[in-house]
Amino acid sequence: MSITETAIRSLKEEAKAISDLIPRIGDDFRKAVELILNCQGRVIITGVGKSGHIGAKVAATLASTGTPSFFVNPLDAYHGDLGMFKSSDVVVAISYSGNTDELMRFMPLLKERNIPIIGLSGNSESMLARYSICHLNISVEREADPLNLAPTSSTTATLAMCDALAAALEEVRNFKKEDFALFHPGGRLGKQLLSRVRDVMVKDDLPIVSPNDLVSDTIIEISDKKMGTAVVLDDSGHLKGIVTDGDVRRAMQRKKEEFFTLKVRDIMSKHPKTIRQDAYLSEAADIMLRHMIHMLIVVDKDGGVVGLIESFTCL
Repeated sequence: MSITETAIRSLKEEAKAISDLIPRIGDDFRKAVELILNCQGRVIITGVGKSGHIGAKVAATLASTGTPSFFVNPLDAYHGDLGMFKSSDVVVAISYSGNTDELMRFMPLLKERNIPIIGLSGNSESMLARYSICHLNISVEREADPLNLAPTSSTTATLAMCDALAAALEEVRNFKKEDFALFHPGGRLGKQLLSRVRDVMVKDDLPIVSPNDLVSDTIIEISDKKMGTAVVLDDSGHLKGIVTDGDVRRAMQRKKEEFFTLKVRDIMSKHPKTIRQDAYLSEAADIMLRHMIHMLIVVDKDGGVVGLIESFTCL
């Protein structure tokens, strides 16, 4: 089998592992969501080996979507970390076999503290399933590697099932973009979700022209201000349109000798896209992407032009 064929087969196996989970979204899944939703403490994810790696990612996903959670390795619990657990917590335990020794020695300690356990395994008859208040079946027909040995499809299924839990919790909590932003204040995502258009817009020395200006003069204004655009305002300061360097080039190609007699009103776009200055950057980015433009005119609550925002400032 070629490299390409092996890769395609691997992806198909993992895709099947995920689609096979769909019929298993039932009562136990709903009960798991309710347990986490009603948890008065924290959600603690635990697992060993590859399941532990997946568990750490799951804890991060839950924490970033409004569920206080963290990951604990069962081995660390034997050396003091058990003190982190309280009866008000919920534990999500991950083990594909459902019988991992290190994890199973840990489960009775949780039971003694009356801590509810949500188990994820590929064996509904496993020890983990018996310890769990609700059990989510993550079994797969085969792993995606050629030897059917390395945890591949099974770890993908585990991650997908936990992502489904996180998504369901977002839904029932009515978790919004604004809530998400509070947990992601840094980087591009935080900038888009928390920053307002007014924070990054260009508001001084804007490229402004009149509908009656010659296009040839407008070229100078566009060039001087280096924004590739000029805002068209009438004598009263009301927004009438926008002219871009693309509009100018198309007019030159279309009109040729007549070009230098054209006025701004002849080539401007009469219905430019605008955005409020108090809108979030994410909204500005969405508008520019949807309409395939690189610039928005920023207006105040009365529709007056107060600035321009370019697409790169939303990144």
